[in-house]
Amino acid sequence: MDQLKVLLAEDHAMVREGTREMLERDGSVTVVGEAADGPTAVALARELGPDVVLLDVALPILNGIDATRQIRSHPDAPRVLILTAYDDRDYARAAMEAGATGYLVKTATIGDIVAAIHAVSRGEVVLDRAVAQWFFAGTGAPARWEGLSDREMEIMKLAARGLRNREIATLLTLSTRTVEAHLSSIFNKLGVSSRTEAVTHGFSRGWLAVRRDPPVT
Repeated sequence: MDQLKVLLAEDHAMVREGTREMLERDGSVTVVGEAADGPTAVALARELGPDVVLLDVALPILNGIDATRQIRSHPDAPRVLILTAYDDRDYARAAMEAGATGYLVKTATIGDIVAAIHAVSRGEVVLDRAVAQWFFAGTGAPARWEGLSDREMEIMKLAARGLRNREIATLLTLSTRTVEAHLSSIFNKLGVSSRTEAVTHGFSRGWLAVRRDPPVT
């Protein structure tokens, strides 16, 4: 199995070096670059083509939220997994809205982090237990999923698991074009422009089963 390529963005050199060493002990991950600030993280994400950017929120010059937004704005952008000291709902929501696919707090074990890296590389949304209970507090399913049909919700649930359009089409015995049409309808109804935004919206409304811990591999 090919190793996943990870770009590590962390401003504290000792933390960055320790994280790199622990990640590479796993054998399924290789760190292809390191950044100590936001602009460097954005530049290296484009230059090195990692699968996942492991990114702190509190980066100098350009914070991790804005760096995530810039990284994810480019075609074929890598996934972004936030690893931060802030177990805060607002930070988590801002990160996910900026395009991050996962949000972990630094109390996570290295096994949790590696598992989350693999999950977000597949497009699965991962939230740390410390923020999930706040992130989704008080949410519900107003007005029958805000106008989404049962089929559209079915597709949303599969998208939340990281399945691609072709995989969803095969599973539901639909054409890929039909799945794309349903996704376009979902985007229009929810006022979003991407799968990640749609899935994050669904999670925030409590429509989808949230993965509160990184998956065990």
